[in-house]
Amino acid sequence: MNEALWYLSRGTGVASMALLTAVVVLGAVTAGRRRPHGESATVVMAVHRWLSLGMLAFVTAHVATAVAETYVSIDAVSALVPFTSGYERLWVGLGTLAVDLLVAVAATSWLRHRIPERAWRAVHWAGYALWPTALVHGLAMGTSDQPLLRFVTIGCGAVGAGAVAWRLLARQPDRDQRAAALEGSWT
Repeated sequence: MNEALWYLSRGTGVASMALLTAVVVLGAVTAGRRRPHGESATVVMAVHRWLSLGMLAFVTAHVATAVAETYVSIDAVSALVPFTSGYERLWVGLGTLAVDLLVAVAATSWLRHRIPERAWRAVHWAGYALWPTALVHGLAMGTSDQPLLRFVTIGCGAVGAGAVAWRLLARQPDRDQRAAALEGSWT
């Protein structure tokens, strides 16, 4: 039974990373300067939300199985409070920190219509810290002796980094018109 939990923990961790990467990519696309419009924007946002829920389910299973299995000792406190684990304190702590950031992003998303837009946006930007933190946790903890898992995690890193770079470097489609308007005389 313990061996099954160990494999389930690894599997849900990798699935969580893949889903988190997809969520980050879709978030970067919908928040970027070249975001989709009309019905396509609605579809992309819906997929972003549904994948987020799926990712939350896999992360929950990942944390639960990591605590339940006894091959290594990770207690419930270490799953909630970063850097308190007796086992691989730094790497488990990064995973815990990622989960804590995920909880903050999810909670503010559920409360989005009840909190100020700026507060939601500030916390949602934590997703850009959450993703690499989870990626480093996954590389350090879950893929050392599994080349396929390492390949999937590195692939998630490449795809996510590309999406974040695109988000940060995307030009405003009407940039030249805006610059010309700013240079013009308003008298």
